[in-house]
Amino acid sequence: MVEAMREAIEKTAEASSKTIGFVVWRATQILNAREDAEGVEMPSERTLYRLFDRLAAGTHATGSATTRRSVNARPAGPFGEVPACAPGEWMQIDSTPLDVLVRLDDGIAEKVELTAMIDLATRSLAAVVLRPTTKAADASALLARSITPETMRPGWSEALRMSRSAMPHRRLLALDERLEHAAAKPVIVPDTIVCDHGKVFISNNFRASCRYLGISLQPTHKASPFEKGAIEKTLGSVATLFAQFVAGYTGRSVDRRGRGLENGPLWSFARVAELTGGVDRRRLAEPSARCTAGPGLSETGFLAKREVRDAAGVVRLRSGPAQRRGLHRVAARTVAGDQRLRHPDQPPHL
Repeated sequence: MVEAMREAIEKTAEASSKTIGFVVWRATQILNAREDAEGVEMPSERTLYRLFDRLAAGTHATGSATTRRSVNARPAGPFGEVPACAPGEWMQIDSTPLDVLVRLDDGIAEKVELTAMIDLATRSLAAVVLRPTTKAADASALLARSITPETMRPGWSEALRMSRSAMPHRRLLALDERLEHAAAKPVIVPDTIVCDHGKVFISNNFRASCRYLGISLQPTHKASPFEKGAIEKTLGSVATLFAQFVAGYTGRSVDRRGRGLENGPLWSFARVAELTGGVDRRRLAEPSARCTAGPGLSETGFLAKREVRDAAGVVRLRSGPAQRRGLHRVAARTVAGDQRLRHPDQPPHL
């Protein structure tokens, strides 16, 4: 009966969520179909339910179908991990959405995505990019920012200069004059980058940039986030801990939602980019259809009414789930026209 119960639980891994009664019934059918099961005395129903609770522990057999399929597709754990001895030897890259509504330059409140790359040897963030929708060009810009010195920006404290840090600034200055006014961000040339199978990281654009710079790209196994656990934990801390204290938080913590809105409306895109480290003051490309807010922000900080102005006239869109989905497509079209980001010291080919 134990073997039949385990077989029934395994067969429900890729199917829809079943009840305990169905799994017990299925295990009984499997047991009756076996030739060596003749004359086997069936246990009571309560015993079968207790057996199911013990054998189905950790399988999510009657829980979420998405979680159950993800656990079932997880490969066996690695025997060990490759040590990183030098900066840039092993680096990990990943992207995650922030549960924060940000007011974009066109007046529409949408979520943004944070893409970062971490060095395993020094456990430092080599580069960070914050965009409404991460594209392949943004991932290529991330490589350029990793190998380019970060220039001090107006308003930054003098303690953030590289000359004030523990880095050998004088020896580095002899190699690159741009480090004279650089911030205390390490310039790391990647050797091997570990990524997942996201369409941004396996795109031809990102692969071509890695080949040009002599970087080896190592995709992980599918459904194996533990193979790049360092960047997963880092972005998870930003997406959960930092996002809870930002106005417009829409995450799981119900107690944190709406906090900070009494001090003002939603944060702008440049403000969130500055706080997360993905500083990008470049304004978005002018959209073909100008999107503006209606009367303004409501008391909760969200846009009360929206309108899309085009050549044919003014078309008003009322707030609602269906309209918000439509506005999401409008916002995607406004930023899809020009996604090329270029650092002042970045080579033209990127």
